Amino acid sequence: MKLTIPPGPHNAWLFDMDGTVADSMPLHYIAWKQALAEYGCPLFPEPLFYSWGGMPVREIVATLNLRHSLSMPIEEVARRKEGLYYEQLPNLTAVPEVLEQIEEAHSRIPFAVVSGSTRESVTASLRVLGLLDKFDVLVCAGDYKKAKPDPEPFLLAAQRLNVPPETCLVFEDTEMGIQAATAAGMQSVRIPQPHERLPPQSS
Repeated sequence: MKLTIPPGPHNAWLFDMDGTVADSMPLHYIAWKQALAEYGCPLFPEPLFYSWGGMPVREIVATLNLRHSLSMPIEEVARRKEGLYYEQLPNLTAVPEVLEQIEEAHSRIPFAVVSGSTRESVTASLRVLGLLDKFDVLVCAGDYKKAKPDPEPFLLAAQRLNVPPETCLVFEDTEMGIQAATAAGMQSVRIPQPHERLPPQSS
């Protein structure tokens, strides 16, 4: 499957990280399930996990605390989950359709990552994929006050790249991310979720 790029001109491309550049969502889910089980949290259903794509790690823990009347230590659980994700990194691959676009357009248009993950997680993932040097700017959790679907993360990336927001093209795999891009006045390309990219099963 080849991605359809809307007509430009575009002065910058902004990429979500997990599920967009890196096919990392299944690995993050493994890490979440193990970390939450260790702290006595009820099951974190996979559809809910994907619907919360783009939400910062600490916000997910806090939201689960409220939802299940728990008092999990937010920083501790976040660190544990990140550590478990790092253990999965040898299995990480790039999303092929997005990698193709990055390789085709690199050096002729500036790139930024705009992610709800920590800078450490984003950097580690990009390093494993051999893509760290492709990106001019990284906007990660902690760099902004309001997470997606608020447009702040994308607007901050445009500011750091010194380009008008309306000239940016966003690559996103979640509804939250698409909403944030639209609110920022940016065009977007939706990246299919892992289960949408699976080839049809033969009968």
